Amino acid sequence: MSNDPMDMMIGVESAKRDAEAAKRHASAARAAEEAGDREAAMNEYARSVAADPTNADVMFRLAFLLDLAGRDEDAIETYERVCEFRPAPINALMNLAVLYEDNGQFVRAERCLRQILETNPNHGRARLFMKDVQASREMVVEEEQDRDIFKRKALLDTPVTDFELSVRARTCLKKMNIRTLGDLLRITEAELMSYKNFGESSLTEIKRMLQTKGLRLGQGLEDAHRAARRAIMEQLKGSGKEAVLGKPVSDLQLSVRARRALQLLNIQTLGDLASHTEAELMGVKNFGATSLTEVRERLVEHGLALRTLDEP
Repeated sequence: MSNDPMDMMIGVESAKRDAEAAKRHASAARAAEEAGDREAAMNEYARSVAADPTNADVMFRLAFLLDLAGRDEDAIETYERVCEFRPAPINALMNLAVLYEDNGQFVRAERCLRQILETNPNHGRARLFMKDVQASREMVVEEEQDRDIFKRKALLDTPVTDFELSVRARTCLKKMNIRTLGDLLRITEAELMSYKNFGESSLTEIKRMLQTKGLRLGQGLEDAHRAARRAIMEQLKGSGKEAVLGKPVSDLQLSVRARRALQLLNIQTLGDLASHTEAELMGVKNFGATSLTEVRERLVEHGLALRTLDEP
């Protein structure tokens, strides 16, 4: 670099002009966001980053908008750049982990989450999502080891109408939005029996049919819970309320009876609780209508509700 004072001054003035341009574009981007013009906002944030690539906040905002727009590759690349800052912003690591998981990059997702938990072991949302990532990774490993993976998938996608069931059983399953064998494995006996006009004979009939295939009700329940948690996270994405899912259920100040039921179901967070149905809770011994009302009311206070059978 030249030691000529003029050259040095030109360099300083150039840097100043870049900083001013970055500030101007960032301001324009925020105005575009407020006006609801996401595309214009992304363009202005991109210009701001180009003018000043050292502003982590602006770069994160660009990544977030790309994420919302469904431009996963661009969002991942930008979040990765944000995470190069030290310390890496927790929100960027969290959002990057979600994108990695969505794209099947479970090891990278887990690495992001571990980075969060190393500095903040009690980060609720990171702990909750870590369970999903690890479960997904384990499931993929199991599937890769299964030589009949395609045959298994085809079996789970088989419509329940293809099986020899009574008209009453078929009608009830249809009304419960249970279309495939995979759908059927994601519910419990208690959930089936909670449905109007579904009786013991229909339950016995379905259980016998599943037994002939080496299957049972509820064996895909964790998949349903995981899908429900992901759906809730997507609904809350961008609202600033995602953290509520990681709150421990102890924060609800439930009665002893209700707390014991949640412990038996291994429900630790509000996200876990919202992924369960009323019938699952009612299937626990000594959990009655009073406890159910109590749980409902506490969830409503946090903007949540129990899963219904027509949801994931």
